[in-house]
Amino acid sequence: MSEADVSMAEPGVLRLAGVLDYRSGPALRKQGKALITASGEARLVLDCSGVARSTSVGLSLLLAFIRDAQAAGKACEVRSMPDDMREIAEVYDLDEVLAG
Repeated sequence: MSEADVSMAEPGVLRLAGVLDYRSGPALRKQGKALITASGEARLVLDCSGVARSTSVGLSLLLAFIRDAQAAGKACEVRSMPDDMREIAEVYDLDEVLAG
C-alpha cells in the first residue's frame, strides 16, 4: 500500500509527503484541489520536502496544483522538490516551470 499525504501545513503552504505514484495520485489530487480552493491566502507554496519517492504522477500533481492555484488567482511556487522529481521534470523540459 502506498503511503502519501497532502495537507495545508500552515496557511499558504501545501505539503506533499510520502510516495507519489499511481496508487496515491487520485486521492491526493482531490484533497489538494479542495485545500487550494479553501485557502484564503494569495500566495501558495507547494512544499515537497516530505516526498519520499515520486514517479511522473508526482509531477502531474504539481502541475495540476499549479493550475488550480492559478485558477483561484493565487501565485504559486514549488519548494524542496526531491532529486527524482527534478530529474523527471528535466526529461519533460518542465524544470523551469517547476523551479523552486
